[in-house]
Amino acid sequence: MFRAAYYTALFFFIFLGSYAQRTPDEVFMPSIKTIKLAKFGDQLSYPIIALNSTDMLELNFDDLDGGVKTFYYTIVLCNADWKPAQMSYFDYVKGYTQVRISTYRTSSISLTKYTHYQANLPDRNCMPTKSGNYMLKVFLNGDTSKLAFTKRFLVVDPKISMAATVLQPFNQQFFQTHHRLQIHLDTKNFEIRYPQQQLKVQVLQNYRWDNFLQLSSPTFIRQDMLQYSNENEMVMPAAKEYRWLNLRSFRLLGDRVKRQENTDSSFTLFVKEDNPRQPRQYFYYRDFNGLFINETTENINPYWNADYANVHFTFRPPGSIQYPNAELVLMGELSNYGKDKAATLVFNSALGVYETSLFLKQGYYDYQYALKTIHNSSVAYSSSPTEQDAWETENAYLVLVYFKELGGRYDQLIAVRQFNSQFNKPLQ
Repeated sequence: MFRAAYYTALFFFIFLGSYAQRTPDEVFMPSIKTIKLAKFGDQLSYPIIALNSTDMLELNFDDLDGGVKTFYYTIVLCNADWKPAQMSYFDYVKGYTQVRISTYRTSSISLTKYTHYQANLPDRNCMPTKSGNYMLKVFLNGDTSKLAFTKRFLVVDPKISMAATVLQPFNQQFFQTHHRLQIHLDTKNFEIRYPQQQLKVQVLQNYRWDNFLQLSSPTFIRQDMLQYSNENEMVMPAAKEYRWLNLRSFRLLGDRVKRQENTDSSFTLFVKEDNPRQPRQYFYYRDFNGLFINETTENINPYWNADYANVHFTFRPPGSIQYPNAELVLMGELSNYGKDKAATLVFNSALGVYETSLFLKQGYYDYQYALKTIHNSSVAYSSSPTEQDAWETENAYLVLVYFKELGGRYDQLIAVRQFNSQFNKPLQ
């Protein structure tokens, strides 16, 4: 029995080493669609749970190959930079190295045939025992080399309290277009000897990891309080409210759908042509800050009764001229924040427009356009040329505070704060 446990641990250690280069939020099997990992019962939440609590996450995804496959998942503890922590699996998980996803259902009454899979995390057979960043890995037939996809989630062990707010920048260059953040950490109940070395503070705007702020050292250090308020590094382009697309019904078309071309076996929808937004022109409307929600207007279950459609997007650049030295991409959860292959639009020189098609399930979607540039293998996305920026924009901000003990082997997540920029109120 001891030998079997030893070889199991050894095999999993080799697995971690072999797949350390894998990054979160990647899809490796093209048949996997509509992946959603969120708090149980709330599709518009970010997957964060408290350590040793009753918090639950819900994973949903579809396999367009149909039939029934044997999917498993495992979790990997990562540092603040999302590189796997140099620890044994059993140092941060109580339970088994793999858990089978046993809840599934084949689609019905839909033209597109698929199998819907669902799992609740954490499972009693796979419980995280450390706080920090976790990468969920889903794979086939118990074979970790057959990865289907990876997703991020966070486990927090609150050690300190935090206050955060959004202000209008002083700098005239950013005054009308950016958000300035201030963060205060109360450390009176938790000893931090060297905050410059032991703490990492990250700020996410609308849950995006491609442009998060990595704060260096505190601006002010006082007794039992650390303040981050350096305007040079704590401003972010505010963008504007996300564009929307109502696909709750394929019979009663939403206001953003221009026309449809359906057959007996598929739906094809054409979104109205999009254009660059005007600078300094701002209109508030409630959006999902880049997320999507699977739901229908018909009285059917959105998970295994909802249908799919080929959704065609068109964007006309200024003067119908292709953007130089950059690609145009669809940003938002619907395109895995620009990572999906179909997220990149192709320029049609004959029509002077960018075009692409995404295979989307019934629901309500947020999206933006952004220019993607690559410099020295570093990828950057900017929505300023296509969406413009307005200080008034409502954004969701997520502040993460990591702590590493002196001589420690991983970054603990000791504080999380979610709040809304327009009202500076915590998100529920």
